[in-house]
Amino acid sequence: MQARIVSIDALRGLVMVLMLLDHLRETWFLHVPVADPIDARTALPALYLARLAVSLCAPIFIVLTGVAAYLFGTRHTLAETRAYLVKRGLVLMAFEVFYLSELYWGVASPTLWLQVIWCIGVCMIVLAALIGLPRSGLLAVGLLTVCGHNLLDPIQLRPDQPLFFIWALLHQRDVIALPLGLVAKTTYPVLPWIGVIVLGYAIGPWFLPGVDTQTRQRRFAVLGCAMLVAFALLRLANGYGDKPWFVVDDSALRTAMSFFALTKYPPSLLFLLLTLGTGALLIVALERIGDRPLVTALAVFGGAPMFFYLFHLTVLRLLFHGAFATWGATQGAVFGVADYGWVLVWYVGLIVPLYWPTAWFSRFKASRRDIAWLKYL
Repeated sequence: MQARIVSIDALRGLVMVLMLLDHLRETWFLHVPVADPIDARTALPALYLARLAVSLCAPIFIVLTGVAAYLFGTRHTLAETRAYLVKRGLVLMAFEVFYLSELYWGVASPTLWLQVIWCIGVCMIVLAALIGLPRSGLLAVGLLTVCGHNLLDPIQLRPDQPLFFIWALLHQRDVIALPLGLVAKTTYPVLPWIGVIVLGYAIGPWFLPGVDTQTRQRRFAVLGCAMLVAFALLRLANGYGDKPWFVVDDSALRTAMSFFALTKYPPSLLFLLLTLGTGALLIVALERIGDRPLVTALAVFGGAPMFFYLFHLTVLRLLFHGAFATWGATQGAVFGVADYGWVLVWYVGLIVPLYWPTAWFSRFKASRRDIAWLKYL
């Protein structure tokens, strides 16, 4: 069971480390806009490739949240599991609204950014209501949501229409006007992500002690390959599951970029097939690598993901505001670097310094199980 936990933590840690790259882009390269899906005709290839890599982060993290919820349930009653999911979900939503949003507030733009932490919190609360269903029912709910939500894409509501508020939270990335001059940006509409966390919970039994390592690896290998084949066939058909791809004249590279330019907000079926299919193969690879330094180091990041998330974002915003106060706006209205290569330099330079406090907190959390609130971080 320990090796299985390490492999889950290592995969979670891998996506956390990849996520740092995108958040560094949002710190030092924000003056270069990134569309969703990314524009294959104009995007810098290096930035595109980095963005493609970090696309793995949210889907893999949320599906592993579902797996972790199932494993928690094997050691607790249904009522205890539901209570934990609701409490943890509310804690995450509170962090997003009362702490993380404020990191991004401008002086004249009081915005609540309902991003991935908010989304995970909502998903956990919905999962708490669904875990009483039989496993077949959970699979049906998850598959129907993930595979069918793109049928809802034509439904676009205006702010003055009934149910706009709910629809913007569920499936339409938009801006919601709130009292006191606040606005909420629904960066992560939650409906398809609910399907992802439910599917993660449904495959949780694959990590039980009674399932041997080779059987689990074979299941994930088959699942990952099937998802990637399904992605390729649907993408070639160019009909359902995302915006069409296109041929860019005289540029095979940009044509390929168009093929893999997928919608994340909300995540399309093709986006989830590609990222979760890759994630299934990654967990096979991590388990086969075994207990080696790379896997152990990644597991440290994955063992304290909420701490790492809050800590690294705080560090990045302090660095940004310090640079802005020192040198002022260098790229339009913001401080930024002119070359994306400097983002990569920052990435390499920050991984180790961010590792040390994360490792400390991971050890502290493991050694102080008597502190109840630590389990919510």
